[in-house]
Amino acid sequence: MNFPLSVREKSIVCTGFMGAGKTTVGKLLARRLYRDFIDIDEEIEKAFGLPIPEIFKAYGEKAFRDKERELIQSFGSQPLLVISVGGGAFLKEENRNHCLANCTVLYFDISWDSWKERIHVLTETRPLLKDKTLQEMEQLFRERQSIYAANHSEFQVDDFEAVEAAEYLADSLKMSWDIHAPQA
Repeated sequence: MNFPLSVREKSIVCTGFMGAGKTTVGKLLARRLYRDFIDIDEEIEKAFGLPIPEIFKAYGEKAFRDKERELIQSFGSQPLLVISVGGGAFLKEENRNHCLANCTVLYFDISWDSWKERIHVLTETRPLLKDKTLQEMEQLFRERQSIYAANHSEFQVDDFEAVEAAEYLADSLKMSWDIHAPQA
């Protein structure tokens, strides 16, 4: 018989716009919480044996999103992981609902101004940014904000370095777990 996971045992899903720091902070958070880290985009690349831009070229976005859904369902059902999902993963309601029901969802919120400072390191590896103008990127950024509203906790990343962010999140999660722990 399967028992529901306690809040402390649930996997943690890091969501937010591409380049918000989900993977960088997620890895550090996993280390601080003694959990394994899973990057769904890296798992997709392993499954196809190709980098994401090549997957989009060879198989299209639908094949990418189907594999993403399959992996989110699989890893999101396991306990004690920290999982980074791609910026578009929550576009699919099925992904959002699965993560919200089975995991603790952390939204990495970044302002447009802070995100713009990261564009130079993002455009080569993000197929959805290729050949887009700054206005088109901002439109995509703004459109995606509403899908990230479905979360258990928001974290404003603008003023934090990665290590600082991971420490803050780990401490906050531990306090939350203590509050939700069954009383003897």
